[in-house]
Amino acid sequence: MTDSHRFDELLQNWPYEVDTLGVRRVTCADGREVLQMRVDMGVLQLEQTGRPDGTHPDGFETFYDYLVEEARRYGDEMVLDDDQCGEVDREFIQFYQRRICWLRLEEYASAVRDADHTLALMDFCRKHSPDEEWTLSLEQQRPFVLFHRTQAAALLLLDSSKPHTAIAEISKGLDQMRSLFEEFDVEEQFDEDEFVRRLREFRKALRSEYESGRTLNERLEKAVAAEEYELAARLRDELAKRHNKS
Repeated sequence: MTDSHRFDELLQNWPYEVDTLGVRRVTCADGREVLQMRVDMGVLQLEQTGRPDGTHPDGFETFYDYLVEEARRYGDEMVLDDDQCGEVDREFIQFYQRRICWLRLEEYASAVRDADHTLALMDFCRKHSPDEEWTLSLEQQRPFVLFHRTQAAALLLLDSSKPHTAIAEISKGLDQMRSLFEEFDVEEQFDEDEFVRRLREFRKALRSEYESGRTLNERLEKAVAAEEYELAARLRDELAKRHNKS
């Protein structure tokens, strides 16, 4: 057995820690950089671009890209078969694993990119799913993906010294999550949801640190709820002005 097949030294020099996600970048023999994540009984290695396992399903960068092309060929009537559902599940897990690596490394733009890929894959599957049970098995993960995406996008804006925009990004993510809870008729669970609570705590902390008040969208929502329609009209005008300037 060659030295390249012996993992004892690698694992001994990088012990697994139960309470910490161990992630690092490694340069391979061919010069490319990959991510490595320490897991309980070994190490996962992930490519930094494309599909994390480095494969090209049917010649495409990801399985999602392959499915999009298939949908162009077969149209809206396309229904995923069992094998395709299995490949979707694999890609979903792989992008989750890389997403948490990016978050651990504080590479927030990459985390947003991978979250967007997963959300697009979920949207596709919702449209072309073979049955409701499988759809729900994916959709129950959407709040988690939205949480990661919102968190990463806000932290990216903080890195760019844009705290007010970061707060607005968190509010946007919370609005998306509320809409999801309403869609599945579980709105009463929204306020108690762990991801909602954590995003609200994050927003509160940013407001406290940067002395930022409510965003215009939040003030508009509150004014409408309180039936303060004159104030709501002024806030809508201000939002329209800002939109036209952007």
